[in-house]
Amino acid sequence: MNRKFLAVSVGLVLACAVRTTMAQPTGPAADYKIDAEYTATSPDGTTTIEQYKKTDSDGDLTWQFWARHRNKMTMLEPEQPDYSAGFRFTKDSGLVVRMQKTGSGEQSLYLYKLGPQGFITATSKPLDDLTWAYFNSLPVSREIPKPDFHMVADLVKGVDDNYHWMGENWPDSRYLVISLSGSVLPTNHHGQIDALNGWHCRYDLQTGKFDVPPDFAANNAKAVVPLSH
Repeated sequence: MNRKFLAVSVGLVLACAVRTTMAQPTGPAADYKIDAEYTATSPDGTTTIEQYKKTDSDGDLTWQFWARHRNKMTMLEPEQPDYSAGFRFTKDSGLVVRMQKTGSGEQSLYLYKLGPQGFITATSKPLDDLTWAYFNSLPVSREIPKPDFHMVADLVKGVDDNYHWMGENWPDSRYLVISLSGSVLPTNHHGQIDALNGWHCRYDLQTGKFDVPPDFAANNAKAVVPLSH
């Protein structure tokens, strides 16, 4: 091989490697400080999620969330103004759900999975967006006033024991139970309407699909406020 060509090729490879390294930070910037109060650890002890905050000149906070798995750190995007987050791992430690307050009476959900390079986003859209889209595809969504504020998607406790407390006997680390709540803004014609309060569905971590098991029926019947209410 021509030595000049070889030198140019090696130089290009090194340049690409440098750019890749620069594009993939190995941890938060120096102006982000860890808040150890919110650190979470996976059931198998191999992953810790650390929460870092930065304070600007006006005293406003920005939070970043980093998963430390063995010798790798990956940022659990997106970063969040103002609020820290809660995290829950599946029993097998392979997935983690982020419960993210975004405002007064508002909460989102994000799902991450463990890959060769550490934890990465597991869904094409935030998990709460997918859950609301599923709810809105069902006939029950047309029986209630459409929620437009205080939108809360929450992870029902029990992911760490496969929801045995709910009487379920599901495969290990297979499902998430998600709860939706939402209200309708007051208008000149009505006050605030709590249209939905703790409606449950199930998310299959293997297929990426939602369903509503029959044993959720009693809870969900109480969770909706019909249009005629």
